[in-house]
Amino acid sequence: MEDVSRDISGEIISVLESVIDKPLDATSEKDLVSDLGMDSIALMNFSMALEDHFDVSIPLDRMAEVETLGDLSDTIENLLRKGK
Repeated sequence: MEDVSRDISGEIISVLESVIDKPLDATSEKDLVSDLGMDSIALMNFSMALEDHFDVSIPLDRMAEVETLGDLSDTIENLLRKGK
């Protein structure tokens, strides 16, 4: 399961880099807002890109609970598990 989490984290970072159009030194502890400087529009664009990439729907209330890249990885992993 840990390998799956790492794969998902890597994919999330790849999607994020494509959305903000620059490479990142991202870790699971990075806060999306304070560490990565994402505003609400950037977060919405990122969320939509993740939904397209992973073919999931991220409920707004779940996205509101996400603070770090690790939180986001856990959320997507849970959504993917439910979809199976």
